[in-house]
Amino acid sequence: MKQIAILGSTGSVGTQTLEVIAAFPDRYAAHSLTAHSRVDLLERQIARFGPRMIAVHDAERAAALARGAGAPSIHTGVEGLIEAVTHPDVDLVISALPGSAGLVPTLRAIEAGKTIGLANKEILVMAGEIVMAAARRHGVEILPVDSEHCAVHQCLSGQDPDRVERVVLTASGGPFRDSDPDELSRMSSKEALNHPTWNMGRKVTIDSATLMNKGFEVIEAHWLFGLPVSKIDVVIHPQSIIHSMVEMVDGSLLAQMGPTDMRIPIQYALSYPERLETPWPRFDITRHWSLTLDPPNVAMFPCLGLAYDAIRRGSTLPAVLSTADEVAVEAFLQQRIGFNDIPRIIADAMDRHGAAPGSDRHGAAPGSAAPVTLESIVAADRWTRTYCREKLIAG
Repeated sequence: MKQIAILGSTGSVGTQTLEVIAAFPDRYAAHSLTAHSRVDLLERQIARFGPRMIAVHDAERAAALARGAGAPSIHTGVEGLIEAVTHPDVDLVISALPGSAGLVPTLRAIEAGKTIGLANKEILVMAGEIVMAAARRHGVEILPVDSEHCAVHQCLSGQDPDRVERVVLTASGGPFRDSDPDELSRMSSKEALNHPTWNMGRKVTIDSATLMNKGFEVIEAHWLFGLPVSKIDVVIHPQSIIHSMVEMVDGSLLAQMGPTDMRIPIQYALSYPERLETPWPRFDITRHWSLTLDPPNVAMFPCLGLAYDAIRRGSTLPAVLSTADEVAVEAFLQQRIGFNDIPRIIADAMDRHGAAPGSDRHGAAPGSAAPVTLESIVAADRWTRTYCREKLIAG
């Protein structure tokens, strides 16, 4: 019986992970569940799955949960998350907390030797070098849960990495892919959340609309598969049937295809290296399918270009990119800024950070000799969060 800890069990990936666990009760058990604020849903998850450990961000909510549910072990704060994922009985951790919140708990889980099913993009965007070095040092496997990198992981299976010409990540293009560029500034958060093919959390859905989600995936692929950024391309594929492709040096193009169902890559991570018969709907290959692949419009969606720029310049700039996006998306969802303000805020933070003369306040400046450390990433995250919020207040 494989014991699973879920960082973010009440989110989209977390709830679907529990669906997979429920479908294979003889193989998987929910050992630890964690949540930020959705205690009502967490309480229902406790009643159904009987986890041994719970972690809730807010101590007051945790106390109310303890009285209502009588769970055997409830913890709070970052330390509570760490306890939940490092328990000796945990075999695999699904890291699905959005933003930077999951970075430290995931690192601690790696240090404890836990296999990681990675659904949080920001962890590798912010600290890919540190995370992958820790995984190598502790002999830990990091299995990508998102559909694109799960596809690449499968296409690369058995291949010589030196014979890879490039990786091609597919993007749906989001809800605004066919919009007039002049209309983007008027697009509402409700319209941006109306994704045409995938059912995802609010943050990642907005990132899909701006193409920042795909920019994050470029950075993730760089760290996960050890590829230079020059070998990672993006194409717009509105049907979302091809989840990603790998081109070999002989011109062969390997593609992984399937339905738009996140439970499939989640099941892949939970069962790896086995393959289990899935109870989920299958891809009907007999239907008439139209598959289109187009280059992304970087001028219309500049977030993708900002992500390429951040990873090429390196140092703590990807952390600035990630945190600035987090703050900007939150402001957009709160209707405090417009859609086109998201890349503007990110670019401004990157420019300001990149102009920093040293690392005492902003983290290591691009091009400096100072190594990227967890401390410098945390400092860059803190500086960016403060800077962007002050800019938002100033208008």
